[in-house]
Amino acid sequence: MKTFTDNAGRTWTVALNVTTLKRVKSLCGVDLLGVVSDGGQLIERLVSDPVILCDVIFAVCKEEADAKSITDADFGGAMAGDPIEAATTALLEELVDFFPRGKREVLRRALGKMRQYEEKFLKAAVLKLEDPKMDEAVDRAIEKALHSTPGDSSGSAPVS
Repeated sequence: MKTFTDNAGRTWTVALNVTTLKRVKSLCGVDLLGVVSDGGQLIERLVSDPVILCDVIFAVCKEEADAKSITDADFGGAMAGDPIEAATTALLEELVDFFPRGKREVLRRALGKMRQYEEKFLKAAVLKLEDPKMDEAVDRAIEKALHSTPGDSSGSAPVS
């Protein structure tokens, strides 16, 4: 079982079993078992769409939410920023742990690679944004846009 804390300070437990997977499929239309056969599409969908992710997490935590009298709207209202990342991590790690040893090992390695690639991408993006050449290119683009007229594809070229 994994846990995360939402923006309201509530701690949630993410625990996957067959009953939970059935509930997620029924409430959200998301088959979490597809993670082993869809070439990473499900993980990409969960990681890139916080609305779907939060729907899935709420379905996973529904019994706990019901016991706390927390509605779907209350839950979603407390999910932004770091709690989304923490919930994503909890869900993906718990999903990996759900499977038997062979599949679990493959999924654990795939998840590790995904995290490595994401970290590399974020570092590269920060370096690119800090590059003075980026500022120069943006300044040139702004200058060009200020000196061109609508429909003028050549920018501010001198008249011949």
